[in-house]
Amino acid sequence: MSTAAEAALPRAGKTWFGHPSQLFWLFGTEMWERFGYYGMRALLTLYLTKHFVLGDRASTGLYGGYTALVYLTPLVGGLIADQYLGSKRAVRFGAILMAIGYFTLAFGGQPAKPYQLIDGQRYDVVVDNFRDTPTSDPREARFLIVDGQKLAMKGNDDGSLSLIAPDGKVARTVPAGKFTEQAERSPLLVTILLIALSLISVGNGFFKPNISTMVGELYAQGDRRRDAGFTIFYMGINTGSILGQFLCAFFADRFGWPLGLGLAGVAMVLSFLMISFHGGRLDAVGNPPAGVRDRSWLIYAGAVIAVPVLYFLYTNLMSAPKPVEGSGFIGYVMSLPLMGKLLFGTFLVSVPGILVWSATAGDKREFEMMLAAMTLIVFNVVFWTLFEQAGSSLALFADRNTDRSVFGWFTMSAPQTQNFNPISIVLLAPLMSALWGALAKRGLEPSIPVKFAIALMGVGGGFLFLVWGASFAGPDYKVGLWWLAGLYVIHSIAELCISPVGLSMITKLSIARIVGMMMGVWFLSISVAQYFAGVVAQIASVETVGGQVTNLKVSLDAYTSTFTTIAWVAIALGGVLLLLSFPLKKWMHGVQ
Repeated sequence: MSTAAEAALPRAGKTWFGHPSQLFWLFGTEMWERFGYYGMRALLTLYLTKHFVLGDRASTGLYGGYTALVYLTPLVGGLIADQYLGSKRAVRFGAILMAIGYFTLAFGGQPAKPYQLIDGQRYDVVVDNFRDTPTSDPREARFLIVDGQKLAMKGNDDGSLSLIAPDGKVARTVPAGKFTEQAERSPLLVTILLIALSLISVGNGFFKPNISTMVGELYAQGDRRRDAGFTIFYMGINTGSILGQFLCAFFADRFGWPLGLGLAGVAMVLSFLMISFHGGRLDAVGNPPAGVRDRSWLIYAGAVIAVPVLYFLYTNLMSAPKPVEGSGFIGYVMSLPLMGKLLFGTFLVSVPGILVWSATAGDKREFEMMLAAMTLIVFNVVFWTLFEQAGSSLALFADRNTDRSVFGWFTMSAPQTQNFNPISIVLLAPLMSALWGALAKRGLEPSIPVKFAIALMGVGGGFLFLVWGASFAGPDYKVGLWWLAGLYVIHSIAELCISPVGLSMITKLSIARIVGMMMGVWFLSISVAQYFAGVVAQIASVETVGGQVTNLKVSLDAYTSTFTTIAWVAIALGGVLLLLSFPLKKWMHGVQ
């Protein structure tokens, strides 16, 4: 930190809970941004399946692509801020782009009109008591119009579709695979949707990495308050997450998508105001590097140009065909959209490439430490791929196969169930910290590889807990809310085993001259995981009519089958990592 910056830091009497008073402004800036991000994220998959009627596969794939870019774009945004723009201007610019993006996303227009293709012929779908909101009206009923007659649709256990005449008799049964959901939607509205996601993705790249950098600048080297300051800052993240996922869902259900998604935009405006109008308190923090020519307008123009590039990636993602059955791994990779190829290819090249470089440029000790880091990074991909089902397959499960009644007092909406995670983090983080501290005093604290293994087995155990709860589903094929809450609690414990130690582990194990590159690989691994989380959610896709399933038993079976498979894969890989923890601990050479 420069001498000028240190001089500008608050002295005694000018603190906020014993910390630099600027922390309040950064806390609020981050809280409102997280409000917008998590509030919108909780709605996104349901918005795509219900308002745009894109179908499960396209919706979860698009969701995975969006969250992948959320973790990929900060690699560029952080570099630009460090070298040219400065953290403060980057955060401000990112907030503007994200606010515009959220308001644009809220402009969804008229909902898509669903129809069915049966033997190549179109039949319109009409919905009685339709509400264009995240939570469907239980009185909703979907009918197929055949020769001017309204036929009720009932999905059968074998995947076929029965068309029921008004007299209650089956007029026709359509075999599985012979009917396809389609929708008539405005190309302009889809374009607006993808432009909105592109704006948010670019803005996030400027905002996400640089607000944390500013917090770090508040503390001089050796200031013991630094860790506690970041803890307070991260409380802002969880506070924003809880409020956003509750209020955006509430407004979307009560008043419609525009107000629910628009509220995320309002939060971003508040975030922008806090980072921009701080009464001079942040003047010495987050400034451009000294002696660098001002290229801000060139950077802003480049960011605007990046929007159509991401728009192209999103359109390519939406139009990607299904992999051909029996084509094998190579065929699967070739069928990936461009975004998948770029992420997967970069990761596959970077991991062994860096290891080869480490073996030639470093000594044996450095190579072993890098090998340990890369091993953990690979397992990190698996963890986040499964953990991030929250916004896709688990959101749809909450909507379709969960009884969301809370003791009969009120009913939660599907997006609000995602709040079990941040609430659990807030409640459990102090307990987990105390547990690790107590174990450390006795010399029993698990090593980093063991914590990663526990996290993997924990995320698998959470899915098995929910599958167990599904066995108690009633005749309505809905699982009690508390089984889903239990999954989120278990997943939160797993998250607390892996998330707090990840970045610290990378900085300690990396060869000093490539720490920045390794940080990039770490975030790339999370980006890859987010993308493949969408792919996993696609496996659990079910046939829908107007965004709703016609047979809840079929959807329950599809979800439990997928969740069971990924649970055992996670537990098995956790066991493998547990065995590897012994050589990994040796290769880490004392890093804790």
